[in-house]
Amino acid sequence: MTSRVPRKGEAGRAGVGVTQLGADWVEGPDGVPFRRGARLILLDAADRVLMVRGHDVDNPARAWWFTVGGGIDPGETPVEAAARELAEETGLVVDPTTIEGPVARRRAVFDFAARTVRQDEEFFLARIDEPGPLVTHGWTDVERSFMDELRWWDLDALADVAEEVFPAAFVPLVRELLGGWDGVVRRLPDEVPDGG
Repeated sequence: MTSRVPRKGEAGRAGVGVTQLGADWVEGPDGVPFRRGARLILLDAADRVLMVRGHDVDNPARAWWFTVGGGIDPGETPVEAAARELAEETGLVVDPTTIEGPVARRRAVFDFAARTVRQDEEFFLARIDEPGPLVTHGWTDVERSFMDELRWWDLDALADVAEEVFPAAFVPLVRELLGGWDGVVRRLPDEVPDGG
């Protein structure tokens, strides 16, 4: 769903399931809320990738899969943010010194909390041999409003899933990284809403 960007000083529209943006979002020069984000491509010993399923709070029938991650807190490095987000969103812990990358970067413009926002994202790569159970007790109220489940995906199955997968061309990216990171930071296509 594409929504109108509220004017400076105007509150986002109220509605069922609408959330407010956190303090890590700042108004960009164009009036669009902006933040930097760190995302983690986490692989297990069977080369499955961990994904989160989310939905549009204004259109719950629209769902998609995306990587664990989120905003970078003040004073935090992108790698530290990726490790923190993994622990908060899944209960899994990886040593930040084992995280590789950034393996890719992109700029994403998307609808969130009933407004259009922009996030510059860095993607990192990590492996976990024995992941253990996935837990969601660390989800914030905002995350609970749109995040539905965590799941390990075989890449062939993820390539065939009916829902959208973000970022675009994610499965080919992960296939390139199965043997490890080659030191190249890939530039993923910028993503903007339809008509944007």
